[in-house]
Amino acid sequence: MPAQFQFQRVALLILVSLFALSACNVNVKKNEQGEDKNVDIKTPFGEIHVDKGADVKDTGLPVYAGSRVKQKNDNDNDEKNANVNISTSAFGLRVVAVEYESDDSPSKLIAYYKDQLKKYGNVLECHTTGHNYSYHSDSHSDELKCEGDTGKNIELKAGTKNNQHIVSIEPRDKGSNFALVYVRIRGKEGTI
Repeated sequence: MPAQFQFQRVALLILVSLFALSACNVNVKKNEQGEDKNVDIKTPFGEIHVDKGADVKDTGLPVYAGSRVKQKNDNDNDEKNANVNISTSAFGLRVVAVEYESDDSPSKLIAYYKDQLKKYGNVLECHTTGHNYSYHSDSHSDELKCEGDTGKNIELKAGTKNNQHIVSIEPRDKGSNFALVYVRIRGKEGTI
């Protein structure tokens, strides 16, 4: 399971548990197959909105030509795209992620997305063993860094710790899987 969805699930479970203890309003909308598509939770402490139909435009990145949205398979219950917004008076978090597959090699995707990410600042090329969309506040710097930097997967990052655009590329036997991710974090002040 990609880390962005693991992170979303953990964050959602923690916040749902906290909000369940207080008065809250939960609204769930289903898709044509009867599966949950949108979930909105409102409490006196904040709101959570989860939309399984993320729009790639919200990542701020274009889709690589000829790629296809990665579909769920029978052995994999993980959603391949999501738009998660958590907003409280103390903090806010927005994560938009859409997964794709392409018949092109990772090197072609790297070249394309390095050029696309330039508009958000310096582009880092990190090498990981898996998806690593984590937020570390271990320093006062807002500069992005590679975490670990070993492995076969490639992560291109641009922006700041609080406003990141990420392209995660996983080589396949023929082609590549890749995810376009936008992460925006705010403290007590500001909006997402």
